[in-house]
Amino acid sequence: MADLAVQFEHVVKRFGGFTAVDGLDLEVPRGTIFGLLGPNGAGKTSSIRMLMNVFAPDEGRILVFGEPIHEALKPRIGYLPEERGLYKKMRVREMLRFFGAIKGRDRAFLDPRIQRWGERMGLAGWLDRRAEELSKGMAQKVQFLATVCHEPDLVILDEPFSGLDPVNRDFLRDVVLELRKAGTTILFSTHVMEQAESLCDRIVLLWRGKPRLAGTVDEVRRREGREAAFVRVDGASGDPFEGLPGVVGVSGTPYEAELALAPDADPNAILAALLARGRVRRFEVRTPSLHEIFKRVAGDASPREPA
Repeated sequence: MADLAVQFEHVVKRFGGFTAVDGLDLEVPRGTIFGLLGPNGAGKTSSIRMLMNVFAPDEGRILVFGEPIHEALKPRIGYLPEERGLYKKMRVREMLRFFGAIKGRDRAFLDPRIQRWGERMGLAGWLDRRAEELSKGMAQKVQFLATVCHEPDLVILDEPFSGLDPVNRDFLRDVVLELRKAGTTILFSTHVMEQAESLCDRIVLLWRGKPRLAGTVDEVRRREGREAAFVRVDGASGDPFEGLPGVVGVSGTPYEAELALAPDADPNAILAALLARGRVRRFEVRTPSLHEIFKRVAGDASPREPA
């Protein structure tokens, strides 16, 4: 369809007797941020590698802008893999020109964009330094810059927030939102639900290679149904959330948490029990976060994908 950037149609990928992706259907509308979510081993990276034609699906098909992936489409795509690397002896500007040339862009196109992005990302003073001189955070910014400086229509990010400190996570989030505002389609994989909840227009949650939940964030939260209580308690001795009536799960810190509620839970009874244990600074009942939904669906999953 003309308004879709990416389509997976009943895609299956096996590695020997192991099924990494099992009947995946998804549609990524153009100009949106789409989250491919799930625990390690859920099939996220395998799906992205098929999308990038690193290997082919065993069943089904994948379309990019309405076509099977081919070489002429690749300049329209920016890809930041989970396993990243730079040419350490190259100077940053020359390396970015090299990556841009692979995507069909010449220096007249690339140089002003490299300079603008370099300034935007705090790298202007490092563009003529060798990559081996960069800190880890700077190197990650350069890798992201290499993904976007040729101005692709589709940006694919595999675990883009992995290893970033809080400042750089917030910076990358802002840049992704800026790209979406300019009309770029972004597809990214993550197991960090808070990032997906704050960024994504639509998501699919993979579990053991299969799509388990899909839709907008609000749709997924409403469909999951069970409410959660968001609580902050001061001055309690011991664990203030242990043994609360109607609470079936707790996530958060010892004094601020999201409580997953049983269908027949009585919020008033929970609040009364908390008040008996300490000062309640916050008590709010609403639909669960993606983090809580993720825990319900995935639990503490161990990695499944072969190396």
